[in-house]
Amino acid sequence: MRYSAGRLAACVLFTFGLGVAVAHAQVFTSTLSGASENPAVVTTGSGTTTVTLNQAARTIRVQANFTGLTGNTTAAHLHCCSAPPTNVGVATTTPSFVGFPLGVQAGTFDQTYSLQNAASFSAAFIAANGGTVAGAEAALVTGILAGRAYLNIHTATFGGGEIRGQLLAASSSVSIPTLTHGLLALLGGLLVAGTWFVWRRRQA
Repeated sequence: MRYSAGRLAACVLFTFGLGVAVAHAQVFTSTLSGASENPAVVTTGSGTTTVTLNQAARTIRVQANFTGLTGNTTAAHLHCCSAPPTNVGVATTTPSFVGFPLGVQAGTFDQTYSLQNAASFSAAFIAANGGTVAGAEAALVTGILAGRAYLNIHTATFGGGEIRGQLLAASSSVSIPTLTHGLLALLGGLLVAGTWFVWRRRQA
């Protein structure tokens, strides 16, 4: 009986661990446009971005699609932390995201970065947040969660940015964590209670 109880306990812990990882993955999206720049710019460019913040793994995945830019891309970053439509400094790697397509007017992008790596942040952002990578990580996570971060794509035509968009939480990233924890708590309680009940009957 001890062996069976141990296996049940291991299953509970494994399932709970998976649930926590899922609960910490939060998705943020935005439509990129010239109208969102400050000041606004007139451009045929447009795009979308999805940013997935995984606080358990301490990573950030940045995905983007863009097309119709009037100039070739020169850089792309996440800027943080200020309320829209205020301009604020670059939070992520300078001069640009590693792997971002440069010198083009249309493209796609999908890269994941470690929030524990100094190379994922601009030196100025680290200095402004206690001078440590941990401080920069905390500030960026807090800024994204508060809707105070935006993605900006810079071009040769618009050095200050041709299209940009404020990151907003996707609806799924709000409801999933609460539901996951509630179900896991219920499942864990039922398994523990069942294990105890069977053990007591075997002892009788």
